[in-house]
Amino acid sequence: MTMDPHLLRTFVTVARLASFSGAARELGYTQSAVSQHIAALEGDLRAELLTRRPVAPTPAGVRLLEHAGPLLLRLDAARADVLRLAAAPPGCVTLAASPLAVGPRLLAALPATGVTLRVLPPAEVPAAVATGGCDLGLVDGPAAPSDPLRLPDVAPLTVTGAGEEELAVLLPDGHPFAGRAAVRLDDLTDARWIDAPGVGLPLTAARASVRYEGTDVHALCALAAAGHGLALLPRRVAEAAAAGVAVPLSAPRLVHRTELLSPGAPTGAAAALAARLTAGSPV
Repeated sequence: MTMDPHLLRTFVTVARLASFSGAARELGYTQSAVSQHIAALEGDLRAELLTRRPVAPTPAGVRLLEHAGPLLLRLDAARADVLRLAAAPPGCVTLAASPLAVGPRLLAALPATGVTLRVLPPAEVPAAVATGGCDLGLVDGPAAPSDPLRLPDVAPLTVTGAGEEELAVLLPDGHPFAGRAAVRLDDLTDARWIDAPGVGLPLTAARASVRYEGTDVHALCALAAAGHGLALLPRRVAEAAAAGVAVPLSAPRLVHRTELLSPGAPTGAAAALAARLTAGSPV
């Protein structure tokens, strides 16, 4: 028996809100219909997915949730892809960009009119493009030179390298390494870093002293300069910070890489912008 995506979406909503009535309001169903959806899904899978008092996923429900998010996202991406092909090429372009991808290349490529720029956390950019929320996306992250970024598998996307640049560590004034010409990450194994998933470059081995959940690059730099933790940034961003000291990263050999995402071959105004964003890129 094929799993009904409508039932699956209802299950995800009930689990997220921990409420049958809340899910009914959000989805525009009656509470009875929501209960019937969950009962039908449990009957299909022959497993209890939710406890009722309180409303919470069972172990089987937790496992289904792990699959449900990517499955529903792929369905939304497929729908958006078909709608794009059926629609006439728009005259305006919506571009999603992660905060650190908003750099000189992007600013020089933007036309005077016709573009809506949405700044999103890096993890949200691929899904925004895949599901039709944006025509193009610029996403960034650390990578070995000329290596592609590791992006979530949300849908088939065309990925084009848009640029690479040096990295630097932003240190507070007076830090023992502030006078160095370069620094290795191994030298900073005991350092505390700022955990900033919405803007900063991830360091999985780093210990975080502060978690910053915004997308304002200037706020991240201010936190690092004030001594609340170190930040790994594109060298141009670290050197442009109002305070602190930018020390180039010498090892490991990593670069700040930016990639352009599109749901296929861009057309019209999106194609023109994509060409400007990737013009002259060696990657």
